[in-house]
Amino acid sequence: MRLHHVQVSMPRGGEELARRFYADAIGLTEVAKPPSLAGRGGCWFRWYSGETVTAEIHLGVDDPFVPAMKAHPALVMDDVAKLDELAARIAEAGFEVSHAERGTFEGYLRFHARDGFGNRLEVLVPHGQ
Repeated sequence: MRLHHVQVSMPRGGEELARRFYADAIGLTEVAKPPSLAGRGGCWFRWYSGETVTAEIHLGVDDPFVPAMKAHPALVMDDVAKLDELAARIAEAGFEVSHAERGTFEGYLRFHARDGFGNRLEVLVPHGQ
């Protein structure tokens, strides 16, 4: 068994803001939704390691929309320098980034960010194991 994707919510019409965060700031690749689902709104993003998809986040429209304040996807990176570069890129793009819990998860360094809708995202790297 393996995880196919994680879905987070977004408000109707928020696709451009989703692209600014997930594609431009995070660096995920937007992929077309299947025709049977495209009319629902939202958008899908993937991270590729070579030809292999290693992460996939779907944004689906919720009406009424309420951001996930605690629930979140967590992405794992390879090294601390890349972790810090990504945090800086997200902040430079105008999105909220917090390092308040950087060393609070044993074996990892991490940061949390909020997409343009207020949904939480965790990015972490194995450290000191």
